[in-house]
Amino acid sequence: MKLDWTVYGLELRSPLRISRSVMARRDAVRVVVECDGLRGHGEVVTSQYYGLDVSRITGLLRDLAPVVAGCAGPAELRERLPELPPGVLAAVDTALHDLTALRQGVPVHALVGVPQWTDVPTACTIGIGDPATAAANAAELAARGFTVLKVKVGSEHDVATVKAIRAAAPDARLILDPNGGWTAEQAVRIVEQLTGVDALEQPIAPGRPDDLAWLHDRCPVPLIADEDAATAADVRALAGVVDGVNVKLAKCGGITAAREIIDIAHASGLDVMLGCLVASSLGIAPAVHLTGHARWVDLDGHLLLADDPWTGIGGEDGTLRLSPAPGLGVVSKRVEHR
Repeated sequence: MKLDWTVYGLELRSPLRISRSVMARRDAVRVVVECDGLRGHGEVVTSQYYGLDVSRITGLLRDLAPVVAGCAGPAELRERLPELPPGVLAAVDTALHDLTALRQGVPVHALVGVPQWTDVPTACTIGIGDPATAAANAAELAARGFTVLKVKVGSEHDVATVKAIRAAAPDARLILDPNGGWTAEQAVRIVEQLTGVDALEQPIAPGRPDDLAWLHDRCPVPLIADEDAATAADVRALAGVVDGVNVKLAKCGGITAAREIIDIAHASGLDVMLGCLVASSLGIAPAVHLTGHARWVDLDGHLLLADDPWTGIGGEDGTLRLSPAPGLGVVSKRVEHR
């Protein structure tokens, strides 16, 4: 087996502001695992929040290359994988799923408990901004076909912004995401002033389970944990404290870990949201194959890019679509890497 990688930049259509940062671009690393003439692909993106830059990512892959070279196939490599940051592990795990599915001639979703995949709506994100701009964005997205909007909040204009979005897109389901920028008391006060909110995601800073439980008892809409739900152990501890958990492959370590967390969530009475970071279609595709397990789908990272270097999962009209091709079903716009 052989491991290879390529670094490329991802520019956003416009800067995305959330409660803790503003992002206009990031770098991505395409990871390739080759075996018997077939190549499985995955992607990891840089993230200040998760402590990943290009140097660290490529250094870890360089250290991993001899391990890959010493394995006869994907199953042996899975057993020998060293401890890696979740984002890097997710890229390698995705490449192994892609490779395995290609060898079996089936789509990845057939490997993860979804034999028949159906088209699914995805949320699209509206960053923090003034109410008029947010309303214009909402109207444009609704006109394109989006029925779910994720609204980043955490400013002094939150109530006015959400009301403006509701007026501009009256039929859209709204998911509010303060990225931990509110207090529990703020969350109750703000949400009670709004109508048509479908869910509230990680309103308070992570690591405050008592505050989260207090909020859950008073929140009039479903409460979803994101940063508080990184591992299987986290999700077990959240039973009865929230209504759902946001499963991000870059946060938990890939498809394998996500499947375990999804099973634990459902067994604990928790609904599942599938979320993502800003990434190309290659980085978003593995989560798209898992959407049959989720109540909420927020897989729009590729839609925020000025120029997505990959294609194959749709979403531009608010609906994700997969091809029936084996593997991840994505194709490079520049060079065919299969």
